[in-house]
Amino acid sequence: MDNKDEVHDAFDPNIPEEGPSAPPPGWLDDIHGYLGHRGGEGDNPLYPPPPAYNPQPELNRNTLVPNINVPTISEDVARDALLKFVESKWRYSSKPARNLTFRELKPITVFRYRLETYTETRTSGWQFEPFRGQMVDGPQYGASPPPWDVPVSLPQRYTDRVDKVVVPHSSFVKVCHKCNGCGRTRCVGCHGRGMKRCTFCHGHGHRRNSRCTSCHGRGRKKCISCHGHGYKTCTVCHGSQNLLHFIQLTVTWKNNIEVFIPDRQPEFPDQKFETVTGNPLFVDESVLVYPLQGFPDQEICSVSSKLINEHFSRFSSTSRILHQRQTIEVVPLTHAYYMYGGKNYSFFVYGTENKIFTNKYPSACSIL
Repeated sequence: MDNKDEVHDAFDPNIPEEGPSAPPPGWLDDIHGYLGHRGGEGDNPLYPPPPAYNPQPELNRNTLVPNINVPTISEDVARDALLKFVESKWRYSSKPARNLTFRELKPITVFRYRLETYTETRTSGWQFEPFRGQMVDGPQYGASPPPWDVPVSLPQRYTDRVDKVVVPHSSFVKVCHKCNGCGRTRCVGCHGRGMKRCTFCHGHGHRRNSRCTSCHGRGRKKCISCHGHGYKTCTVCHGSQNLLHFIQLTVTWKNNIEVFIPDRQPEFPDQKFETVTGNPLFVDESVLVYPLQGFPDQEICSVSSKLINEHFSRFSSTSRILHQRQTIEVVPLTHAYYMYGGKNYSFFVYGTENKIFTNKYPSACSIL
């Protein structure tokens, strides 16, 4: 009895095998100003900005820094901060924090230097999409502008962002490289036959002297991958047969940040400063900033000069430097010495948030 859904082996030689997922080298036309492209996957040339796009530092320029005031805290503030800290630790009792006797509150001057260099980087690569009659902005409308002349809208300064822009006049239509313009490709699962050998009976049509219930004795089954057609719609052009190729410019804005804090407190871990804020002391912002001069902490001046030079060398060769900012914060740090139960202890209060760090606390309760 015939079955309408029954599919027979039918090989169509006109349906091509699957081609490469990306255009092979030499498949695409050259676009003036973008000749670094070979057309393969992962081909994204980086375009250093022309010299006129990057500012040049002036020689012997320095930046003066104002005088500073070291922040201090009172015993009440230190005690309140410690109480808040022990309340968050289930093993700690608040009794020592309430009844301790302060011996000394020693403020420590901690400067945090930060350099920010805001850059713009441009790369490009071939992209394509199924062509369904959309506008083709090709070379017939003029030459494509060089990578750094393609207009883009700037983001808010010091914010990271990535924009992808089609390069004007770089588009053209070409037959799909995967299906060779057919719109469909031969199914690799059944090699274009529409049927596959039954895996239960190994194509015999029977198992243990009885008809195979999986293939109903045929020995072959409809290919699941192509639903028995022997072909599949092209996964690249989605059946449209043609592709619209264009050069896509990727513009990356990035705020490159370097932070430095002198390491002068062996008892206090410097990484703790990463989670707190400080009091702004000095902000210097310009297209290019210059090394600090006259600051009381000479190490900060040296680091400023070193990092500014490093950033300019590192980024000006590959990216456009749009702006720079250097800041100095005074990060509050107080070493609190106290006595409890006839023994000496200490803790640190740090950051404008008055966070606590201590290696040892008088009383630790344990649950048995």
